[in-house]
Amino acid sequence: MALTESVRESYRVYTRRKVLFIAGVAVATLALGVFSMTLGSAGVTPLEVLKALVGQADQRTAQIVVHIRLVRVLAAVVAGIGLSVAGCIMQGVLLNPLASDYTLGVSQGAAFGAALAIVAMGAGSVQSTGADAVIIRNPYLVTVAAFVGAISATLAVLVLARYKGISPEAMILAGIAFGSLFSAGTVITQYFANDVQVASIVFWTFGDIGRASWQELAIMSAVTLPVAAYFVLNRWNYNALESGDDTAKSLGVNVGRTRMASMFLASLITAVAVSFLGIIAFVGLVSPHLVRRVIGSDYRYLIPGACAMGALLLLASDTLSRTIIAPVVLPVGAITSFMGAPLFLYLLAKGYRRA
Repeated sequence: MALTESVRESYRVYTRRKVLFIAGVAVATLALGVFSMTLGSAGVTPLEVLKALVGQADQRTAQIVVHIRLVRVLAAVVAGIGLSVAGCIMQGVLLNPLASDYTLGVSQGAAFGAALAIVAMGAGSVQSTGADAVIIRNPYLVTVAAFVGAISATLAVLVLARYKGISPEAMILAGIAFGSLFSAGTVITQYFANDVQVASIVFWTFGDIGRASWQELAIMSAVTLPVAAYFVLNRWNYNALESGDDTAKSLGVNVGRTRMASMFLASLITAVAVSFLGIIAFVGLVSPHLVRRVIGSDYRYLIPGACAMGALLLLASDTLSRTIIAPVVLPVGAITSFMGAPLFLYLLAKGYRRA
């Protein structure tokens, strides 16, 4: 009995540490969100932010906080959740720590679709605002084309996997190959574009959370949150896949269907995020690795942990992009790369383990 009780206590400590880590990251994200809404040309205190969120602030403060800054914070959180959980699932079902939207060609496909819409479909004219910001005149056409390009890259890889029976390792190689093709297509499209169209393409590839309105946020949330819930419901299947295909099959997991469905849904939420916000690198690659080092590869905790960490990283990156050289707003994709690349190298130098 004493041994049994000792094992139970060890398990409670084991699970408590994981839950506390996830809760800590979530609380940090909430605190950073409030702090982020205080930043800007119109100074707002944290207390005024909280009053605005509960409907007790004056009209000016409510307009600034609720209608301008809150949507940006929520967009960063939702996009961070989507990109991070997508990377987590891709790495899990392919058993490859380098799987992400970049290595599977999703981001490159989105960039090619956007470039094609700007040059060939007349969405490339731009206008400059008083703040020297470039605005694409037909953003919805560009968004739809980017989404089609991103999904096309995914479907190409999945079709090869389904009908040619390629291995998970080969799926990564196929994604890199298709990504190179889409990148080449983007370069060729730029070659035939005029100066304004090239500027539009470059501007679109700069990831920018500020593009999101309540409408875009609603669409991203409607896709990201149900898909994330689906991943949570399938957490035991992903735990089984960690032990290999043969073990998963012996436990009753339909390996092929689980892998294909998970890959498609992970690519779907990534495609939605990048089509609205542009290319945002490293969030989907680094966040799952950070969480794995702390709480391991148990998908009961890894999936919510990756969601929380992705939201925190992208929100922190967006906050930095707005404050480093304010009032100039830097592309958030550049900030995530600056933060993500050294962090990923540090993880490699410390010795990465999947478990």
